[in-house]
Amino acid sequence: MKTRSIKRVFKGKPTIEGAGVHLRRVFGHSEVPWFDPFLLFDDFRSDEPARFRKGFPWHPHRGIETITYVLAGDVEHGDSLGNAGVISSGDVQWMTAGSGIIHQEMPKGDGRGRMYGFQLWANLPAAHKMMAPRYRDVRAGDIPEVTLDGGVRVRIICGAVAGARGPVADIVIEPEYLDITVPAGTEYRHPVKAGHTAMAYVIEGKGFFCREKKPFSHDVAGETYFDFAREPYLEDGSLALFDDGDEVLVFTEEEPVRLLFIAGRPIGEPVAWGGPIVMNTREELRIAFEEYENGTFIKSS
Repeated sequence: MKTRSIKRVFKGKPTIEGAGVHLRRVFGHSEVPWFDPFLLFDDFRSDEPARFRKGFPWHPHRGIETITYVLAGDVEHGDSLGNAGVISSGDVQWMTAGSGIIHQEMPKGDGRGRMYGFQLWANLPAAHKMMAPRYRDVRAGDIPEVTLDGGVRVRIICGAVAGARGPVADIVIEPEYLDITVPAGTEYRHPVKAGHTAMAYVIEGKGFFCREKKPFSHDVAGETYFDFAREPYLEDGSLALFDDGDEVLVFTEEEPVRLLFIAGRPIGEPVAWGGPIVMNTREELRIAFEEYENGTFIKSS
């Protein structure tokens, strides 16, 4: 088994989206070549309702999937197809925009003013960009959790661990999405399909993802990368993007770590990105926005 080394480390950058939601964007437009098939990852954890309550009013999507994972608080949602509901603490919404959907997401928080969650965008290959839209609202109680040797706990949103399989299946890019907690003084190795893009985002504590103290060095102006010679561990708000291999390694010392592990099969196609719509060509983007303006954007009912 080849253990994956770290290719790059990213930190979220303060960003305002929607009608005024303050969040941290961990990766997005400029990093797309690194993360294929994933497009964007936002951390919208906040204890200040004024920084999230204005939400994300009605807007279109086409050509992508949006995956929202809520740790605390409520998010109300509705769409042009008549779907409406609330996702709450521990829930996941996996929305395939496909040929087109117009929706809104309005974070409400909880009784303590907390709104903790994450949104991931996954690309769709050209052959599936115009597929029929669909929702998968997954309740917390339907997400299996397994306990492994050493007390490692894994919530399985998508993928399989120790014979348990997550409730989200039949996704084009064959993704994994796991919420993993590794206790202090523990090592965990997770197998990953060779050739798949893989990353880990730390959401609590700190952990080590490579046995080397200097797995890489670099000097890239304007980017938030770290040299492990100065920072040999990753802590809350840091994302490790891995090189290729058969497994990832996570180990801890004095304190535990909780992380989101995400992996998927690269698409390897051109990306034409215009706001909430992602296609393969600029012409396809032009058509999408023209249809949005003239009222022919929605293809499925």
